[in-house]
Amino acid sequence: MITVYGIPNCDTVKKARAWLNDQQLAHDFHDFKKAGVPADRLAQWAAQLGWEKLLNRQGTTWRKLTPEVQARVQDSDSAQALMRELPSLIKRPVVEWPTNTSVGFKAEEWILFSDSQ
Repeated sequence: MITVYGIPNCDTVKKARAWLNDQQLAHDFHDFKKAGVPADRLAQWAAQLGWEKLLNRQGTTWRKLTPEVQARVQDSDSAQALMRELPSLIKRPVVEWPTNTSVGFKAEEWILFSDSQ
C-alpha cells in the first residue's frame, strides 16, 4: 500500500494525489495537521532520505522563523524536533511506496516507483 503524508491544502500534495488517482494507484493519506507527525516515521525518513532533504527551507514557514530558531537546527535530532513542532516545515509530500520512500512530487520519478507495484 502507498501512504501519502502531507497537508491537504498544499498544492504539491494535491497534484501528487491527483497523479496517483490518474494512475489508478490506491493510497492512504495521512494528514499532518489532523493526525500529527508520526515520530517513528519521521526518524526513519530522516535516516533514509537525510534530514536536510526533509526540511523545507524554501517555504513560508521556515522564512517566518526567527534567525535564532533557524540556527537551532544543527543536526537530525534538532531538525526532527522542529518538524514535529511545525509539520509545515516538512517538504511535501512524503510518500511511502512498497519498496521505497520519496519526498516531493516529480511525475517522472514517481513512474519508477509506481512500476514496482
